[in-house]
Amino acid sequence: MIDLKELQKEVMRNKLEKGFNTTDTALEFCRAHEELSEAFSKHNKNHSGVAEEFADVMIFILGMCEKFGFDLEKELVRKIEINKQRKYKKEKSPEGKDVFIRIKTDEDP
Repeated sequence: MIDLKELQKEVMRNKLEKGFNTTDTALEFCRAHEELSEAFSKHNKNHSGVAEEFADVMIFILGMCEKFGFDLEKELVRKIEINKQRKYKKEKSPEGKDVFIRIKTDEDP
C-alpha cells in the first residue's frame, strides 16, 4: 500500500523545490477545486485525462494536509469507518433521481 504521509512530504518537497505556492491557503483550495472542475468537464465531454485531473486534485489535497500537519491516511481510514456505520434512506429528488439522505441518530448526530 502507498504511504500517503510520504506522498504528502514528496508533494511539499516538490512545491518548495519548484517555488510553487505554499503560503496562500485560499489559493490552494481554489486550485484543488479548479482541478476537480477540469476532471468533471473532461468526464462530461467524454474526453480522456480525467484520472490525471484527479491526480492533480490529490496533489493539492496532499500538499494542504502536509502544510496543516494532517495525516490524510489516518483521517481517510477513520472516516471510512464512520461512514460504514451510518444509515441512509433512499428518496427521489424533484427530478426523479435517487438521492440518499443520512438518518441522524444520537450516536451520529
